[in-house]
Amino acid sequence: MKAVEFTVPPAYEGASLKGFLRGFAGCSARLLTAAKRMPDGLLRNGIPATARTPVSAGDTVRLAIPASPCSAKPVFLPLTVVWEDASVLVVEKPAEMPAYPCPGHDRDTLANAVCALLAERGEEPEYHPIYRLDRDTTGLVVVGKDSFAASRLSGAVEKEYRALCTGAVVGEGICDGPIGLLPGHTIQRCVRPDGERAVTHWRSLMVVDGFSLVSFRLETGRTHQIRVHMAAAGHPLLGDDMYGGPVSLVTRQALHCARVSFLHPVTQKQLSFSSPLPPDLSSLLPLDAAKRFL
Repeated sequence: MKAVEFTVPPAYEGASLKGFLRGFAGCSARLLTAAKRMPDGLLRNGIPATARTPVSAGDTVRLAIPASPCSAKPVFLPLTVVWEDASVLVVEKPAEMPAYPCPGHDRDTLANAVCALLAERGEEPEYHPIYRLDRDTTGLVVVGKDSFAASRLSGAVEKEYRALCTGAVVGEGICDGPIGLLPGHTIQRCVRPDGERAVTHWRSLMVVDGFSLVSFRLETGRTHQIRVHMAAAGHPLLGDDMYGGPVSLVTRQALHCARVSFLHPVTQKQLSFSSPLPPDLSSLLPLDAAKRFL
């Protein structure tokens, strides 16, 4: 049975175990309820406790985490692990790899690869990606290895994307246009007045002959958000034929999750990781760009 432990700080002297876990540890009500139903689900200093048990500064509180195994079949696939501990896994997703099994892709997804990696070690094959990258988008993916880590990290990972966009994109700015389905389509999106709010911050890093390297940070996480906003601005991503991007230089959308940062769900330490552009994108830039931006 997997569990996490916390040390009670002075600020929670005299608080109930429930108040400490909900406030300091950020435990969801659902997970707390599940732990209460498990044998030794809640311990204070190694002794079974209840949600009403008072805690003191310096106490060790242990919270059991119910298993939530992934249903994807474990399949050994090439996978680069950037960083890992008992709670979090940071990996590099290559192009042509969906996040989850779907029709036509039941053995070649990130879920298959992560489950195989964990199962080989004898770990519970849990897969809780904190966000999804499109099938052909590359870069860093943060994965919770249990439901507690996933709950704590949800919406709390800061990401920087980099993309190659057609035309000369200069300066910096904000795209604030609601996104919804393109009429008559089930996948393709567009900017439309009745869509969901979508805000993209962009900053040009360099302009090359015919295209630009641009950095993006998202306030919202709509499907295809960067791709839709840049297409609406007249600068579709290279390789993104769905949104009007040319495919002469690269045959998949030139989008990469380059940086992530977050507070660790248990230790609360700040963690940051970066990933260079993959060769199919970096090879299109001048050599000195690798030193400045990659």
